[in-house]
Amino acid sequence: MKRAHLIERLKKVAKRTGAGTRTAAARVPEPAVAAELKELRARVPLLTGSLVASADGLLIAQDLPDSVEPDGMAAVTATGLSLAHRIAQTAHGGDFHEVVIRGADGYVVSYAAGPHASLTVLAGPDANVGRLHLESRPAARAIAAHITGTRRS
Repeated sequence: MKRAHLIERLKKVAKRTGAGTRTAAARVPEPAVAAELKELRARVPLLTGSLVASADGLLIAQDLPDSVEPDGMAAVTATGLSLAHRIAQTAHGGDFHEVVIRGADGYVVSYAAGPHASLTVLAGPDANVGRLHLESRPAARAIAAHITGTRRS
């Protein structure tokens, strides 16, 4: 019940600001970020969706199936990434890079996309995780460059 309450509060904040999915990142070049997501889906077999969220859980861009609610997924992703950051800091004192969740019906992998955002990808259970990483890591770096306004290398 607590998670549902948090998601509803985040939706209300987004509605109150009147900015829709661009609340936290009005400067973010959303079309460029959305294009990265579409290109990623085209390159990775069995990729079922992806999203980019700010560190505070607000949706920046998404390419998700209809069965996944984008704002809720962005909020839940941010919560999980906060914990992953903390675990990485506690265990090794270093920065967080990615977290892989394998469920019965597939994978959810989240990558740091700079210091203030993340890329989360969803893939089927038979996805090639190595290929997923090979394509998603550069996409996360490109998304970080779009968000920060730096050139992509």
